[in-house]
Amino acid sequence: MAKVLIVEDDKDLNQAYQMILKRDGHEVFAAHNGKEALKEAQAHTPQLILLDLLMPIMDGLEFLKKYDLAKQKDVKVLIFTNMENSPEVNEAYKLGAHRCIIKSWTAPQNLSHVVREALQDNPKAASVKGA
Repeated sequence: MAKVLIVEDDKDLNQAYQMILKRDGHEVFAAHNGKEALKEAQAHTPQLILLDLLMPIMDGLEFLKKYDLAKQKDVKVLIFTNMENSPEVNEAYKLGAHRCIIKSWTAPQNLSHVVREALQDNPKAASVKGA
């Protein structure tokens, strides 16, 4: 399975996402803002990052700017937000985000499917998970 970094400031959602992905066999790391996420990403080299955009201390866009996805070619970033078609989402795509998932349209129990699809788009992560 894959290494997944969850970056979500809502503690309940963060814990729910962790529980679901661990149950699916993923190695899961968590952060509650972009600053924590930078440390976790450096320490664990995730194949997939679930990234909220609106967070305290450092938001998702600032994380993407500092993380520099151009140098992290084997990492997929899924933006998890409720800001559909916003300038922030468009900016996230420009910074290398793979896909935007609308939180209010995606029940936590559907997270497994979303993650599986993203990992299938990532050859390195797919080889890690044995697909």
